[in-house]
Amino acid sequence: MWSGDQLDLDAYLARIGYDGPVGQDGELRPDLPTLYAVHRAHTGAIAFENLDVLLGRPVELGVKALEEKLVHGRRGGYCYEQNSLLAAALERIGFEVSGRGARNRTGGDTLLAVTHAVLVVTVEGEPWLCDAGFGHQGPREPVPLARPGADVVQGEWTYAVREEDEGILALSILREGVRRDLYAFSPQRYHPVDYVLLNHYSSTHPRSVFVGRVIVQHPGDSVRRPVRQALVGRELARLHADGRDERSFVDPGELLALLDREFGLRLSGRDAEELVRINRAGD
Repeated sequence: MWSGDQLDLDAYLARIGYDGPVGQDGELRPDLPTLYAVHRAHTGAIAFENLDVLLGRPVELGVKALEEKLVHGRRGGYCYEQNSLLAAALERIGFEVSGRGARNRTGGDTLLAVTHAVLVVTVEGEPWLCDAGFGHQGPREPVPLARPGADVVQGEWTYAVREEDEGILALSILREGVRRDLYAFSPQRYHPVDYVLLNHYSSTHPRSVFVGRVIVQHPGDSVRRPVRQALVGRELARLHADGRDERSFVDPGELLALLDREFGLRLSGRDAEELVRINRAGD
């Protein structure tokens, strides 16, 4: 389903710096330790970003296009790109992977359309939520779906899944004593073709949050880079493990250096010039 057979798995594993378990034959096993290691490495290595949307470039979801951009080009992407690539890699390893469509709840109780892609991976009969595409607030590791209400500690944040009516599952975070929902999704399975439609809306519709402003985020790494960071427009938010939130203004002239230094993203030539121009036009 996810065209995992087309993915250069070795190149992908090198890109994310995979250092998890490997079988005696050199192959990865579709088990829970491998799933944790792949998910953790992916979220730690590949930034969430919408720069192609700003540059007016089509966002392609084909496996080879994703491989060229996120793996060989060392760029990032947003949820449809991140989780489509992750799904292809997990499928190639031998995992059972299915898609879901989620509604963002970070803005409160307002009912929003389904615009977020997540994955459900089944390991030894147990379903796990995998999501490498929710930016700085997203889980760094898989979250169990068959244990509603159980706290899942990942670094400084605690996640939990709550079951609602009609089989709806809601992912929440607990931070600084406050629990709030991130998103919710139904049991309905989504296929790659469904993400093509959602991707078109998210990358082109004037009301999409991804159109017209820079969005670059990273959930950090609990060991090497514990700070979660989010650049939205010109505001950079840094969420520290001790609960501190730092916010600063990023001058358009500093944008390219910041993307390189903090998010590992390097743009050159016309792309770099155009991105700075767009960011500066927000004055």
